[in-house]
Amino acid sequence: MPTVLIPFLFLIAGVILLLWAGDWLVRGAAALASKWGIPPLIVGLTIVAFGTSAPELVVSIQAVLSGASELAIGNVIGSNIANVLLVLGVPAIIMAIPTNVAGVARNSAVAIVATIILIILMFMPGPLVFWQGAVLFGGIVIYLIWMFALAKSGVDDPALHDMAHADEMEGLPQNMALTVFFILFGIFGLAFGGNLIVGNATIIAKSLGVSQAMIGLTIVAIGTSLPELATVLVAAWRRQTDLAIGNVLGSNVFNIFAVMGAAALTGPVHIPDGFLVFDVWVMLAAIVALTMYILRRTPISRKTGIIFLLGYALFIAATIKASLGA
Repeated sequence: MPTVLIPFLFLIAGVILLLWAGDWLVRGAAALASKWGIPPLIVGLTIVAFGTSAPELVVSIQAVLSGASELAIGNVIGSNIANVLLVLGVPAIIMAIPTNVAGVARNSAVAIVATIILIILMFMPGPLVFWQGAVLFGGIVIYLIWMFALAKSGVDDPALHDMAHADEMEGLPQNMALTVFFILFGIFGLAFGGNLIVGNATIIAKSLGVSQAMIGLTIVAIGTSLPELATVLVAAWRRQTDLAIGNVLGSNVFNIFAVMGAAALTGPVHIPDGFLVFDVWVMLAAIVALTMYILRRTPISRKTGIIFLLGYALFIAATIKASLGA
């Protein structure tokens, strides 16, 4: 265990750096776009949307480039499961999360479709390759164009309203020198943080005799889901949980289409056999369960939050047990 401690600390440091750098990159890029006169809606639908998925995106691409593609697929699937069961489960204990928010039913349908498309591609023989990555990444392009059209038509959706005012987000650098610093720090911080995560996750997996996929499903997935968890927790604490489900659904759609698509465009993504037996079905079950609450317009109560958290704990336990061959 002592041999694992240092790599584990470096991995945690990588996660922290990744989240910090991603936030700075988003703020710097949003400020630069504002100075160049780019419409706030475009900024919200591109820079902010992609920036919030930067941790998963960087880790997955670097994992593929490092020959650790199982870490990439584990990160995406693990993040999507964590987003529903953990990110919604924890704040629901503080305050019930409403499901009758405008636009949520539409986005939940998109999240289910994205999940099913990924599962179909994963069941095809061999690894995910370039053309499958193009299909997935094409999904995010279509999704963003659709969101832009909806926003322009004035559809009632709080998330779209926020994106249309991306230039008003807090903490934007006020001068060009600071803006450039934010962007450069974000780019180099993401690259270095991603290297720390991928390299040390590989060391931990070898030291413990577990798969890279397991590390991706658990430690890395939880780490890269921290921004969503922090956002929803703050909203719950302020009793403003309206956007909680919207954030989770948007993150899941981006993870599948943008992150997994970019990873497969980068190189072959090998699918562990166990994923097709267990993990993808947990991912699908989680999003379907959430959609049932949304369609019935039933709030996610404290009791449901506890059930979600217990489900997530069982998933982690089953993942660890399977990886250790117990």
